[in-house]
Amino acid sequence: MLTLSADDARRLCLAAQGLMGVPDRRAGVPALLRHLGAIQLDTISVLARSHELVPYARLGAVGRPAVEQALWGGDGFEYWAHAACVLPLEHWPLYEWQRKRIREQPSYRGADPKTVKAVLKRLQVEGPLTATDLGGAKKGGPWWDWSAVKVAAEHLFNRGYVACVTRKGWKRVYDLPQRVIPDHILEHTVTDLEGRAALLANAAKAYGVATWDDLADYHRQNKKLARPALDAAGLVEVSVQGWTETGYAHPDVIAAGPPRGRHRTTLLSPFDSLVWHRPRAERLLGFRHRLEAYTPKAKREHGYFVMPLLAGGHIVGRVDPAREGTTLVARQVSLKSASHVPALAQALREAASWVGCDTVALERMNPPALKPAVLAALA
Repeated sequence: MLTLSADDARRLCLAAQGLMGVPDRRAGVPALLRHLGAIQLDTISVLARSHELVPYARLGAVGRPAVEQALWGGDGFEYWAHAACVLPLEHWPLYEWQRKRIREQPSYRGADPKTVKAVLKRLQVEGPLTATDLGGAKKGGPWWDWSAVKVAAEHLFNRGYVACVTRKGWKRVYDLPQRVIPDHILEHTVTDLEGRAALLANAAKAYGVATWDDLADYHRQNKKLARPALDAAGLVEVSVQGWTETGYAHPDVIAAGPPRGRHRTTLLSPFDSLVWHRPRAERLLGFRHRLEAYTPKAKREHGYFVMPLLAGGHIVGRVDPAREGTTLVARQVSLKSASHVPALAQALREAASWVGCDTVALERMNPPALKPAVLAALA
């Protein structure tokens, strides 16, 4: 069994995640989507939405319209994986096991059968529609207080009777799979075992080296049900120093040899696949990750939308950003040491330029003694 040091495992992961080495900007976002296998979506938008931040962290200042076009212009579809994610279009058959399991469950949020039939009929006759087009997404209360047609549309979406390959103003556009998924993909069938195994292999390539828990979590597979697919995925067992569990790697990753290249200096989305599995982020990067956007303000330690600062192959700080006109405001910054001040300034300036800001302002700094040095570096 191959033995890796903890540092070897960390570097393999960074390279596999596209955060080490020279980025392939010519292949762009479509290739990145195929490699990562899933880019998580979220409603929060501070500097940009999370699905825009993921390509930015790896490819640099890729145009935001180009990101939208790549993810929702023929290369991806939306479905449930790690969470709500954009997935490579060719992965549609790999999720049939999940769609089948959902079809066996009770109706989604008590979806009314008559409304479900009516929504499906309208989509068949009228073509692609949003929940607003269908009659409104909300009853009028909070954002989760969905209307009957929205519940019906999601019932159909979860079961694969309708698909989403584009959005309009951040609203899902529902359509029939046979209209938006190419025939050669739609007609390609795989067994449940093959689908699960292919997703585990994808997770292994995107992670570099991972435990069984890491691999199952990547596409949120039930570990008990997916366990038979682990052998079918063709992965190599690896021992990582300091890990209590067996590691797994894809043969292609091992064959490529030790990764080399420059480390990215960048701010990461809190929903980035590098850190989205919290036990892995702590084990691999020594980073204790907590999403505080849904924590009461008085109980937040680092801020609302805390973005990890990646530099030199390590997470060296956190930034809670905001935008005020053409100013990027770092509301709260935490930094491990003064040696990381240049990396922080670089990441803030690059992020500001990417979102059209020409100034960076700093509010709270932890430790406070570093604030003059950060301001000087930004100036």
